Amino acid sequence: MIVAVAAPARTSLLRCAARTILTPQPTRTARRYFGASSTCHRQSLDPRNKFAPKEYLGKEIVDDYAILRDQYETPKNPIVLAHGLLGFAELKLAGSFLPSIHYWHGIKDALSRRKCEVITTTVPPSSSVEQRAAELARGIEAQAQGKSVNIIAHSMGGLDARYMISQLKPAGVRVKSLVTVATPHHGSTFADYLMDEIGPERLPSLYNMWERITGFETGAFNQLTKRYMAEDFNPKTPDDPEVRYFSYGAMVHEKPPLLSPFRLSHGIIHGIEGPNDGLVSVQSSQWGTYKGTLSGVNHLDLINWSNRFRFTWQKWMGRPPTFNAIAFYLDIADMLAKEGL
Repeated sequence: MIVAVAAPARTSLLRCAARTILTPQPTRTARRYFGASSTCHRQSLDPRNKFAPKEYLGKEIVDDYAILRDQYETPKNPIVLAHGLLGFAELKLAGSFLPSIHYWHGIKDALSRRKCEVITTTVPPSSSVEQRAAELARGIEAQAQGKSVNIIAHSMGGLDARYMISQLKPAGVRVKSLVTVATPHHGSTFADYLMDEIGPERLPSLYNMWERITGFETGAFNQLTKRYMAEDFNPKTPDDPEVRYFSYGAMVHEKPPLLSPFRLSHGIIHGIEGPNDGLVSVQSSQWGTYKGTLSGVNHLDLINWSNRFRFTWQKWMGRPPTFNAIAFYLDIADMLAKEGL
């Protein structure tokens, strides 16, 4: 496992920089672009909205992964877990004084206990897809040691994996399957919003500030727009016929609460693209064989970073949680095993 280490002060500055660049407050420009109300009157301008919701939700997965089953099959090839934007494998904030923070919270351990061979990789948090994909290839090659692998990727990690498979084709990496979870294969309206809201005249200075504070590059941000994905990435990144592609999407049903990190992004995406998990729409998540839409699940729930207070409150209100991330990833492993992968 590759370990990322950060000091508390640097982590605080990273959060500050992320808020500055990634969550601008709605302004007059934003209201002109998305409409004056939260319903986003530009919804009809997106041609994909001609479809009724049920036509693109696929199978709506409500409580299939509420609890763990007794039995899960184990795939014969190792599983690679590929993280998303601003992700990491393991983050140590205070050396050995505090527990490490894992991106795949509890997921790697659960898979390992079921006899799955699991590889976690770390790529540059906000670098371009090309740079992240190259590091992904190096990480897999070093750890898989010639074995074929199944990749499970969250969010932008799915784009890294697609580029690695299609464009880099590393000699030491043999991919049997790619399962993407809430990956923005068709870009994100929220990325469009950020680029328009910040404006080309402010981007260089904000990017420079991001790099000075965090030490991270900025190539990822403009690659998540719908235009870039439609006109550049997808046409140049065809699927490999030797690789099986599966995908899942997710959606929340209610407007996120006031302090939720998805409060702004969910509303913007919902108005133009429809159902979404707070950062990625159901429509954009679909690639290859679409396995279904996880209902009532947000972007962080998908990696087991669930809001414990929210889940406790739901139990008190007689509505036990309907999604267990551990059960979800064990089921993906089970699916891969049944597919002979």
